[in-house]
Amino acid sequence: MRMTFMAALLGTGAALLSASAGAIDLDRFLREDAFGTLKISPDGTYIAATIPLEDATAVAIMGSTDMSLVGSFRPPRYSHADTFDWVSDQRLVIGLAQKAGRLDRPQPTGELYGINADGRGSDLLVGYRVGGLNESQVAAFLTDELAGDDRNVLIAVWPFADNPFTRIERMDAVTGRRLVVARSPVQRAEFTTDSTGEVRFALGAGADNVGKLYYRAQRGEDWVLVNDVSVSHHAERALGFSADGSLAYLQVEQPEGPDAIVSWNPQSNERRQLLRDDTVDPGLVIYQPGTRVPVGALYYGDVPRARFFDDTSSTARLYRTLQAALHNPVYVTSSTRDGRTLLVYAWSGRNPGDFYRYDTVNRTAALVAGRNGWIDPSSSAEVRPVALTARDGLKLHGFLTVPKGRQAGRLPMVVVPHGGPIDVFDAGDYQSENQLLAAAGYAVLQINFRGSSNYGRAHAQAGRLQWGLRMQDDVTDATRWAIAEGIADEKRICIYGGSYGAYAAMMGTVREPGLYQCAAGYVGVYDLPMMFERGDIQNQKSGMNYLRNWLGPVEGLAARSPVNLADQVRVPVFLAAGGEDKRAPIQHTKKMEAALQRAGSPVESLYFKTEGHGFYTMEHRREYYTKLLAFLSRSLGGETATTATPAQP
Repeated sequence: MRMTFMAALLGTGAALLSASAGAIDLDRFLREDAFGTLKISPDGTYIAATIPLEDATAVAIMGSTDMSLVGSFRPPRYSHADTFDWVSDQRLVIGLAQKAGRLDRPQPTGELYGINADGRGSDLLVGYRVGGLNESQVAAFLTDELAGDDRNVLIAVWPFADNPFTRIERMDAVTGRRLVVARSPVQRAEFTTDSTGEVRFALGAGADNVGKLYYRAQRGEDWVLVNDVSVSHHAERALGFSADGSLAYLQVEQPEGPDAIVSWNPQSNERRQLLRDDTVDPGLVIYQPGTRVPVGALYYGDVPRARFFDDTSSTARLYRTLQAALHNPVYVTSSTRDGRTLLVYAWSGRNPGDFYRYDTVNRTAALVAGRNGWIDPSSSAEVRPVALTARDGLKLHGFLTVPKGRQAGRLPMVVVPHGGPIDVFDAGDYQSENQLLAAAGYAVLQINFRGSSNYGRAHAQAGRLQWGLRMQDDVTDATRWAIAEGIADEKRICIYGGSYGAYAAMMGTVREPGLYQCAAGYVGVYDLPMMFERGDIQNQKSGMNYLRNWLGPVEGLAARSPVNLADQVRVPVFLAAGGEDKRAPIQHTKKMEAALQRAGSPVESLYFKTEGHGFYTMEHRREYYTKLLAFLSRSLGGETATTATPAQP
């Protein structure tokens, strides 16, 4: 039923795809998820779901009892339903984002659409396209759906300017009419409200990217500075308020180790630590069902686990019951207003995720939908947590994906540094690309090198100015650890990544001759000075400050740019890029390929002029992974896929 629904509703061609005739069935791993996230309406009548398409993300609205389609919303190409929230029993507000490539982070456009559950009344309520081009254009983001008010919501409004002072407005979710209710004391602010809908916190930063957190006791009172990163040398952000509004909950960075969640009494200024993990930061906030009251957090450690301010609370007991019943980590994505019916997400490294409806009165759970109904978790590769110590004593954590039915002993291995590299980390969840590589016979090693998020401020800050240096050493140390542990065959190891991961792949072959037998880079950056001249990061002052603060002065970056070190690359290289890539313009890859050719290093490439930062088109993705598997096989001996019919570049 699910696939029929998607084909009929969205015209995505989502009927079952025929299996490839080669050793690896690419389509099994490349097909779009059937669903993204599901949320139940306040009265439980409907379920809304994001539907990933080839180059967009739509929203479908279904009856909660039989999952029959009652309404839908499909945005333009490269636009994605980034947020969607029930603001009444019958109305959704959808926030759009754009991604010019599959690896891009969604960039919110500030457009908010309203749509009725039956698909009618779809209107652009606020955004840059409202009223045509004019100086009053703004971007807007939902801040509070105002439970109990079926008509109005609170939105954060950003004027179109470099580093603007933002404000909170009350917006009619049907007509789009707006009224200013609060102004921020800091640029680029996000806001936090209490249970009554009053704006109490503002967190923002100017072009210097130095965060400041402000608080006010009630409407009309002055904002008070709570934290300035330039003074305290740590960041703080508000998570919400206690049920009675007397306590605020803050996530606070620590000098060493992961962040803590603390309660703060604004009246007495007393702070009390509520939660702190030994290894990882709080991930997702856990709310008491049916409310906006934080009661705990989900932590993405070796295995995701929920922790609570009060282990004896009803929500803590609920999570323990659900996890025991579903045998996987769980997270409540939404609930009815009365808290009786919940939508629960369960997942693992082998399972892309399933959504369940849970009745808290009858204590019964029923499967609603799976993200990838065609994936059998029992046939997936195992994802194991790993831990090691870098050469300078820094503790490193990551994950090893082991081919199904194989022991982790002297396997051919692909080392995959993540992209970003800042504000990104590998969490050990189901990754189609890793599962594809494992199906081809490779162990896949991911390490959260310094600079990665999730392990505290000190771990992230340790990556500052370390592109190609200690960040690279961490990847090397992880690779050598896998060899020493007998996991990897030292004669069959390749390094491969996308974006920053592609940079790390090239630098790995430069700094560690003989460690890797091949390297592959996907939509990568290889010329660091070019990052100050081309792309989308340097377009704003805050972006230029980011580059200076994390990469360093442009004058010293040529020596850490693979395009200038190609004569030290002595292994086969595969490069791929898109002509519409704004984050890592295709010139990076063209220059890298030319430099390798001049140096006499073996290199092959694949370009698609219509693709951006990561390939969207299924035909292009199929050709890319066919070539990647063939390339890896020549050095490591793994399986290949059917030769793809070349797509038009």
